Amino acid sequence: MFAVVRGQVLALVCRTRAVLVERRDAGMVTSEYAVGIIAAVAFAAVLYKVVTSGQVSSELQAIVKKALDAKM
Repeated sequence: MFAVVRGQVLALVCRTRAVLVERRDAGMVTSEYAVGIIAAVAFAAVLYKVVTSGQVSSELQAIVKKALDAKM
């Protein structure tokens, strides 16, 4: 009896692995691409606002000025 149950469990595990491999190779669907693009655009907008803010802009200018004034 134990051997029968063990065989059934192993068969179930093999079928589950096959299904998971199929799904993993399927790729993203259109809705996932849309959500990914929206997230990337939102992140780019936030990053742009941060980089162009007054404080960050002045800090970046100070870093560039310090690098250009460095003695070699």
